Amino acid sequence: MDFSLPGLFTSFVDRGNGLLWNNVLIYLLIGAGLYFTVMTRAVQLRYFTHMFKLLRTSRDASEGISSFQALSTSLAARVGTGNLAGVAVAMFYGGPGAIFWMWVTAMVGMATSFIESSLAQVYKTDHGDNTFRGGPARYIERGMGLRWLAVLFSICLIIAFGLAFNSVQANSIALAMEQAFDVPTWAVGVALMVVVAPIIFGGLKSVAKVAELVVPLMALLYLILALTVVVLNISDFPEAIMTIFRHAFGIEQAAGGAMGYAISQAIINGIQRGLFSNEAGMGSAPNAAATASTKPNHPAAQGFIQMLGVFLDTLVICTATAAIIIMAGPELMTDNEANGIQLTQLALSTHVGDWGSIFVAVAILLFAFTSVIANYSYGESNIEYLAGRRAPLAVLLYRFAVLAMVMVGSVASLGAIWNFADLSMGMMAIINLVAILFLSPIAFALLNDYDRQLKAGKEPTFDPSQFPQLANKVDPKAWPRKKP
Repeated sequence: MDFSLPGLFTSFVDRGNGLLWNNVLIYLLIGAGLYFTVMTRAVQLRYFTHMFKLLRTSRDASEGISSFQALSTSLAARVGTGNLAGVAVAMFYGGPGAIFWMWVTAMVGMATSFIESSLAQVYKTDHGDNTFRGGPARYIERGMGLRWLAVLFSICLIIAFGLAFNSVQANSIALAMEQAFDVPTWAVGVALMVVVAPIIFGGLKSVAKVAELVVPLMALLYLILALTVVVLNISDFPEAIMTIFRHAFGIEQAAGGAMGYAISQAIINGIQRGLFSNEAGMGSAPNAAATASTKPNHPAAQGFIQMLGVFLDTLVICTATAAIIIMAGPELMTDNEANGIQLTQLALSTHVGDWGSIFVAVAILLFAFTSVIANYSYGESNIEYLAGRRAPLAVLLYRFAVLAMVMVGSVASLGAIWNFADLSMGMMAIINLVAILFLSPIAFALLNDYDRQLKAGKEPTFDPSQFPQLANKVDPKAWPRKKP
């Protein structure tokens, strides 16, 4: 055993990750999602079509950040290398059945996303520039009165999303560009800094505007390619879907006596990758949800919009990647040791030729780039929360730190940083889940209020005076009381 300080630190981080991700978080996240599904009477199913109706008017906003921009920002963080590499990793270790359990995770995660995003909206604060700030730190302090826990959450988020994950995303871009176009990693790092700098120095409005333009385009292009692959192999598509279900329940492996192990691996890998991909319950997306000027003017509206984000991330984009890999043939995973993004590149090249690998590299560039700016925005919101009156200076220093981490990530090996980021994200997820479970009665009341007004044929609007439990806890500038 290594008793040096770095060795002890690495051992501590590895043990912490093993405890959190293999034992605590999986059960807590799924359990919370099932609880929210039951208590909201399956809000993700009852309001499934309503999510898309709200999308039509989601671009409407005054000078602030629209619901669509908030959705695009959260999707920018959600839709990343996990949708390309994470799906491949899940299938490599858990078999095609892991995709089914990713679907299950997304379905219950949609209810969790509704709860945390609605809470982020109701406890948001006016920023004074036609935008709002909020997220778990705000609803932990305002709703639970636990400032110290809110501070701990913010620190974990800044470490994980603001700094470490941005290095990892930059690393993914640099390696992809080096492999596909033979561009030196340091040159990629410099180029990334040049492109990212004006966006993050423009603040959250700038991030939202870029996300609104880039995220729908990159997702649409990837889905068009996946749909083309499906159409070219339409006769194999039904069998691909059946393969997922057979492996999910061990039917394929039953004859070989490995049914129990196969099912457990499919469940574990599917749930883990699903949670990493859609981030429901992690406490990250609520930071974007809180910034929106919602239409209709009700906190639950952004809850529905963010539910759509989980659906698009896992049930649409991740499924597209799975279809590309499965229809490339089972020998792809059995005849070579390709894993992660290499497996996705091989699968796409099987369908469309050598340019498929280049397409994946470009997709990684877009997916990871938008994740960098979205992760930055989450960090900025929490830096402002921690710094208070000194926020302008703190945000300036944070911006330079993000650019430095982007450069470091482009040229360095990041195994230790990645593991530490996982530990930080695990801790923030536990804090967030405890908070939203405690505050969930507020979210249930918001849903009932929205439901009641909708059934009465009214456009739902939020009146804080109708919620005694929110007295003195809601920012009157963000949610002014209705005049009698």
